Amino acid sequence: MLTKRIIPCLDCDLQVPEGRVVKGVEFKQIKYAGNPVELATKYYEEGADEIVLLDITASREKRDTMGKVIKNVTENVFIPICVGGGIRKVEDYVEMLKAGADKCSTNTAAIHNPELINEASEVVGTQACVVGIDAKRRYVDNPKESNDKNIIETKKGYCWFDTSIYGGTKFTGIDAIGWAQECQKRGAGEILLTSMDRDGTKDGYDLELTKAINDSVDIPVIASGGVGKPEHIFEAFNVADASAALAASIFHFNEYPIQEVKEYLKEKNVNVRF
Repeated sequence: MLTKRIIPCLDCDLQVPEGRVVKGVEFKQIKYAGNPVELATKYYEEGADEIVLLDITASREKRDTMGKVIKNVTENVFIPICVGGGIRKVEDYVEMLKAGADKCSTNTAAIHNPELINEASEVVGTQACVVGIDAKRRYVDNPKESNDKNIIETKKGYCWFDTSIYGGTKFTGIDAIGWAQECQKRGAGEILLTSMDRDGTKDGYDLELTKAINDSVDIPVIASGGVGKPEHIFEAFNVADASAALAASIFHFNEYPIQEVKEYLKEKNVNVRF
C-alpha cells in the first residue's frame, strides 16, 4: 500500500536575497512566516515527506535567487523538493533540477502554452512535471445550461471550478476538471490542486473539488488550501482519496507539528511514513 504524504508548503517572497516565507488568506492578507532554508530544514527533521517551495513573486530576474534558495535548502534536506513559480520553459525545469529540486510545478505558463507540459515531460520525465491548478467555485442555477463545463452537485448547489493564473489574480474560464484531464494526457505526473475558496481559512480542504479532480485522473493529486487541524488532513485522504496533503499555516505557526499529525493519521489507520 502506498503511503500518504504530508507536504509543508513554503510560499517564498524573493524580494529579499535570502527569500522569506509568507502566508496569506484566499491569496491575500500576506504575513511573514520565516526563513525558507530554516523552515525547510526544520520540516525535514520533523518527518515531512516532501517540501514545496513556491515563488509567489516570480519574475524573470528572480530565477537566480530561487536557484540559490534551492541550493541552500538541499544542503541539509534530503527529501523530494518541488519548486513552483516562474517556470515558463523547459530550460527553467532543467535549471531548477540542476539546483537540486526533484520536481517543478507550473500553472500560468501551462495554461498559456499547454505544449510546455508535453515538452517538459519528454526532457525531464513525467515524475518531475507537476501542474498546479488554483480553482474557485462557480455556482450555476441550471447545470444543463453549462454544457461546456464539468458540473458537480455539492452540498451548496451545482457548480463548476474555474482555474486562475498569475497567483490567483486572473481567472481563465477554463474548467479545472477538464484541464486536469488534459494535463495528464500531455504528460503531467502530478496535480497540485489548491482551492482558492479555502486557502488560508483553516476551514478544511474543499473535499468536493479534490474528489472530483482525483476521480477524473489517474495521476496523484495533492490536496491544498484550507487545512486547520489534523482532522482535515484525514478527510483529504479518507473522503477525497488524495495522494498527499499540503499545508502551511498549521506548520509555520507551530499549531500542529508534523509528527503529531502523522501519529493522529496512524491512529486512524492511514498509512504514513515515519
